[in-house]
Amino acid sequence: MDRSILAALAREGRLSMSELAEKVGLSKTPVQARVRRLERDGFIRGYAAIVDRERMGEGHVAFVQVKLSDTRSAALDAFNKAALAVPEIEQCHMIAASFDYLLKVRTRDIAAYRRVLGERISALPHVAQTSTYVAMETVKDR
Repeated sequence: MDRSILAALAREGRLSMSELAEKVGLSKTPVQARVRRLERDGFIRGYAAIVDRERMGEGHVAFVQVKLSDTRSAALDAFNKAALAVPEIEQCHMIAASFDYLLKVRTRDIAAYRRVLGERISALPHVAQTSTYVAMETVKDR
């Protein structure tokens, strides 16, 4: 039942408790209790609006492979902390591969991306090498 509630909310986070109850086949009171528990236990981390990034002027998406010169804990911590401060980095994943991190970067256009790469990403602690892959089209974005 919890998985059904989570799936329904993931599809449409603005459902009222009555609508959610109807979708999962419970009454409103048990659904409210389950949602509160799922929130309290961290299964629901928050609610957010899905923003049209094209309309916001952030339609250019690039994926950046980052290889570090040092992968000891202190270096990883320094990179992580600095990456969190770069607003154009939408996602940052540590990767088990021939490189260390994969970044999803959003900018207005390729010129703006080039500035972010040169002035911010390449200047992050311990960055030795980057490789960029520009997205031509988003097919699925969940």
